Amino acid sequence: MIRNQKLLIAALLASAVLLPAGYADDAKTQTAAADEKGAPLPLHQIEGNGGIFSTLSAYIVNPPRSGELVGRPSVGFAYVNLGHEVNLEALTITESPWKRLELGYGWDRLGLGDLPSALQGALPLGYKGPSEVQLHNFNARLQLLTEGEFSQKWLPAVTFGTHYKYNDGISDVRSAVKDGALGTDVLGGAGIAHNQGVDFTLYASKLFTQLPRPVLVELGGRATDGVWNGLGGFTAHYSFLFEGNVVVFVTKQLALAAEYRQQPNDYRPIGNLVKAESDWVTVDAAYVVNNHLTLAVGYGHFGNVLNHNSNGVWGFTTKWEF
Repeated sequence: MIRNQKLLIAALLASAVLLPAGYADDAKTQTAAADEKGAPLPLHQIEGNGGIFSTLSAYIVNPPRSGELVGRPSVGFAYVNLGHEVNLEALTITESPWKRLELGYGWDRLGLGDLPSALQGALPLGYKGPSEVQLHNFNARLQLLTEGEFSQKWLPAVTFGTHYKYNDGISDVRSAVKDGALGTDVLGGAGIAHNQGVDFTLYASKLFTQLPRPVLVELGGRATDGVWNGLGGFTAHYSFLFEGNVVVFVTKQLALAAEYRQQPNDYRPIGNLVKAESDWVTVDAAYVVNNHLTLAVGYGHFGNVLNHNSNGVWGFTTKWEF
């Protein structure tokens, strides 16, 4: 999903899709494009970054237009039904005070489904803890290179991100499981030791217009100590992971995407109650309603989540740019 601060009307007319900056040679056209509201792309990723659903983009969300001191905010909402009464909701907001800087916040709520009742029956003293966890994501992303910078059309956009995450709930779950297990720190013993952590990301995005339809390829790396992106807490050491997505622009308003996000699986499973972590794979379809609103639906395979398998699940996301 694309939105670059140099979105060009000439490229839009030539390809009949919404493309990022850097593809027109006419300086007047570029100036006119900078004054206009571009397409509301990229989407909001569930942790409050520019991206698709679970993976990011090197493009910045809603940067300042010509004559503006700062960019305008963007807000989003996402819902994912993971099965077995396990649901994920996300509220997201981004603000780009400078054309290369994106600040974002994402509030994620994960309902634990039937895990509390399973813990109640499995622990000697039962389980008297929360039925959900909430994850607060504070993001800052700096675009190191814009696409085609230095008059080098082969150069991708490159963006570095820092993401502080605080899990409001996992400490209560940990305490309740410990009390129910006669004083044994079950989660800590499995390697889930903390309620906060910091991720670091580096992403590159490149649009290919030589194909029958424009194709966007976005590849990234992530250093993380999070379990299920931090929704399951944090371990004591970092993993270096790969993630990325491919987007095909079918029409001016419709895009299809596939994304992959590697997961670290750095903790020891706790029987069938907390299973081993699995990589995430999703396919998505996004529709640009107008220059402010984008809607998307997705179908995902998330493997093991908590005490169940979450393959063949669905969700939707939406974003509004002011």
